[in-house]
Amino acid sequence: MTAPRQRKGSKGKDPGSNIQNLKPDCIAEPRQRFATGGFSWWTILCLMTGSIVGISLGLLCCIYVSTLHENDLWFSNIKEVEREISFRTECGLYYSYYKQMLKAPSIQQGLYELIHDNTTESKRTINILQRMNIYQEVFLSILYRILHIQTYLEPIYFYIYTVFALQTVYVIALFITSWLLSDSWLAGALSGVWYILNRVDTTRVEFTISLRENWSIPFFALQVAAITCYLRPQLKPIQQRVVLWLVFVSTFCFCLTWQFNQFVLLVQALIIFTLDCLDFFTAEQVVSLYLMQVFSLLLVWLLQFCNSMILGSLVLSFIVSALFIKHFQTGVKTGGFVIRVGKLALHTLLVLTLTFTINYSAKTILQLKSDEHIFKFIKAKFGFGATRDFDASLYLCEEAFGLLPLDTFERLAGTVLLYPYLCTLSVLFILLLLVALSNLSTNGLGQACREREDRTFSMRPDVAYNLLHTVFFGLLSFSTMRMKYLWTGHMCAFAAFGVCGKEVWSLYLRVLHCNTKTMMRLIRYSVPIVILAFLYYKFWPRLMEEISELREFYDPDTVELMEWIRLKTPKRAVFAGSMQLLAGIKLCTGRVLTNHPHYEDQALRERTRQVYQIYARQSAEEVHKVLSSVGADYIVLEDSICYERRHSRGCRLRDLLDLANGHIMDGPGENEPDLISASHPRFCEAIKTDMPPYSTLFTRVFKNKTFNVYKLKKLKKKNKAENSP
Repeated sequence: MTAPRQRKGSKGKDPGSNIQNLKPDCIAEPRQRFATGGFSWWTILCLMTGSIVGISLGLLCCIYVSTLHENDLWFSNIKEVEREISFRTECGLYYSYYKQMLKAPSIQQGLYELIHDNTTESKRTINILQRMNIYQEVFLSILYRILHIQTYLEPIYFYIYTVFALQTVYVIALFITSWLLSDSWLAGALSGVWYILNRVDTTRVEFTISLRENWSIPFFALQVAAITCYLRPQLKPIQQRVVLWLVFVSTFCFCLTWQFNQFVLLVQALIIFTLDCLDFFTAEQVVSLYLMQVFSLLLVWLLQFCNSMILGSLVLSFIVSALFIKHFQTGVKTGGFVIRVGKLALHTLLVLTLTFTINYSAKTILQLKSDEHIFKFIKAKFGFGATRDFDASLYLCEEAFGLLPLDTFERLAGTVLLYPYLCTLSVLFILLLLVALSNLSTNGLGQACREREDRTFSMRPDVAYNLLHTVFFGLLSFSTMRMKYLWTGHMCAFAAFGVCGKEVWSLYLRVLHCNTKTMMRLIRYSVPIVILAFLYYKFWPRLMEEISELREFYDPDTVELMEWIRLKTPKRAVFAGSMQLLAGIKLCTGRVLTNHPHYEDQALRERTRQVYQIYARQSAEEVHKVLSSVGADYIVLEDSICYERRHSRGCRLRDLLDLANGHIMDGPGENEPDLISASHPRFCEAIKTDMPPYSTLFTRVFKNKTFNVYKLKKLKKKNKAENSP
């Protein structure tokens, strides 16, 4: 790999732009006076200080979230079943495979059981390693076995400490990104402090430990840091290769640990495409970054036993299209402004057309429907799809998939993060538009490189990338609240860059006609120090108060249910119920499930909709028939779902089922004219009467204030058929 094209005569003009090593510019300017060879002792001291501060902030974040987790649940003092119940919803499902691997007689047997799993979905044998992103659980279980730490560290602690340790990686990645952008480790310190203080909006790791995003986003932050380093000017060829390897490794780890990797990489590919069109990247940089994404996805595709969802992803189709069109449409960056804009419009249209053509063909050939529910959700969210679709409605009715609440900005403003972020964003976005217009006005790359020497305004490629990164992922967060965790962490790094970097301050000082080195240095040091002092004064007492609050896990009804299932039912008994509860049943008892929360499979989504008829207006015979078809022995009914009040009318689970079945919803309110009244009462309510036909088909075997468990009776006709010769 060769180095990107460099400007003639640029050596020595901008010492802060030489990124052969991290050189904090706030201290790098006097380095010539203290130079002792390639480095000054002052620069080395800054590097060491910055590294220590970055690692310390990462460890502080790790300890902080670990303490919150312990204090909120009294995790060290509760029973094992209570610890496992604390892994709510899909978290419990993922952790159950870690537990399953540890219980296996050997690593080989554990892997075989995962590849030939017949307990996650009744009457089906599925490959868990192909279906789900659980290689991290497999890796941790193997590591726990070979390290011989069983005597002093319980498996569950090894697991949660690893996830919390990834927060250290996350903070260090943000630290490096802001340091690279600003050439000042003070920016890294500010980004780390902001990340910790805005914990409510930057992470939810302390109460959703096993979620895939908590494993993957730290690697995504590392990838952004590596891309930022790669895009800095004047890297030597060997340095480029090393950094590209870091980009590849971090991208691969990100893709391996989260099933939604393809959608995040699609946004990133669009950023690269945009900056390529606007002449911020060299052709080599564009192709290299695209290939790192492709190689990472293909390697994950192999490890996931040729998972068709990856081959049918939009991002692969887009990258193939972009590279193909780029190869054959060679004259895109020539001509005057109007001609170039026209060529770029045609170029974009061709790429998008080819993308959708390739993607449609791939999904047709592969018969891929795994991600169909995601596109249904997107279409329904923006008013282009059927609002009665059960799968889309499940997402639309969850707050996490709604618009970003306005109180998010109040919290971000309270930590003085929002104001420098918006200032940096607005100034640099205007600058990017000016530079882009200037780039498009030049006739070809050669002239562009010559003219950049004499420009009043310019923008480094790494700054341009991070600017569009925060814009694109900010828009994604506005549309879907759950995606804010991809944005807010980088927001901290970007705002810190604005406070400590030269780009924004130089523009302000030019306007004020006082753009001197002394003034620049004074502002770049004093402003972050003042902000850090203010944050310490305002928030340190709050943090101490927060970590001193002690609570305790308390869910006796669920504990009672799990203990009853474990002691009173056969080990191969099949349970039906809500996805969230069944994940806990699998973790705590090891029983067989009819359905589960990992929704990326079309057949499973259809089965879930059928099982959920226990909360719809269906006859006892119909429900019994559906449950028998999926092999269920027991059903667990939850009053919190049957009589749900958390959601408004139209978003309760029973309402979604009524709409999907064409029935009028419960309660006062309008109904669409084509809906009809159901001919049967709601099953979860009627079964409690214990009257025929419910008593004929079901027997209640467990009850407490929250749960009712019923056992399916075998039909006589079925028994006769089985006994006949």
